[in-house]
Amino acid sequence: MIQTEKNRPVALITGGSRGIGAATAHAFADTGFRVIITHRDSEAGAEEVLGSLDGTGHRILQVSASDTAGLQEAAKSVASNEGRLDVLVNNAATTRVIAHDDLDGMDDAFFDQIMRTNVRGPFATIRSFRPLLEQAPGGVVINVSSVAARTAAGSNVAYSASKAALDNMTMCLARALGPAVRVISVAPGLVETHLTREWSAERRRRYVERTPLARLGTPEDIAHSIVAAATRLTFTTGTVISVDGGRPLA
Repeated sequence: MIQTEKNRPVALITGGSRGIGAATAHAFADTGFRVIITHRDSEAGAEEVLGSLDGTGHRILQVSASDTAGLQEAAKSVASNEGRLDVLVNNAATTRVIAHDDLDGMDDAFFDQIMRTNVRGPFATIRSFRPLLEQAPGGVVINVSSVAARTAAGSNVAYSASKAALDNMTMCLARALGPAVRVISVAPGLVETHLTREWSAERRRRYVERTPLARLGTPEDIAHSIVAAATRLTFTTGTVISVDGGRPLA
């Protein structure tokens, strides 16, 4: 088949203005996808990423992962403009470093914000884009999880719990949406991003020392794994793919 703009596959990456989301946008663009990146309030970053993508047919949608009405409008926009959605990457998330024994530091409002963004957000996004994914030839959802779902040693208690819930939801929805749509979690370890720079140098050093591959991950490490899961692992669904340098082995 002759590749035209209309039949080129489409990938949508939530939270695509920086870090893992930006690297994933680049990786899909390099693979020949049309890329849609979403952001909540990071217009400058999103524009910078968009301008640096290879190829054509890419664009930005401003929508929060916790805004169900906005997500539904975004899905209508994709149906009207691109006419298809092949890959949905649920990358948007929130957290900040709060010691696990600082129970008072994790107030109710922030706990609820983490769950709303990191768990309900991916669910609402999948729900909104499900019709487009089901129409695609092999639609796939990649949920960006974390090694913290297994180790319970993430940036705070609520963040670790939210990623464990996301992995469980991945299994639930893989069963519910198959065979039309595959659903996979990709679980990074500690990655060099703006979020993990909040960690102390000493804590980062200890993490590296206890990681068999002896380094932190890069956004590109995770992005390449996401693209591989979406495009190559076509008989895989409902599982968690760890990209953590072997950290849980320590």
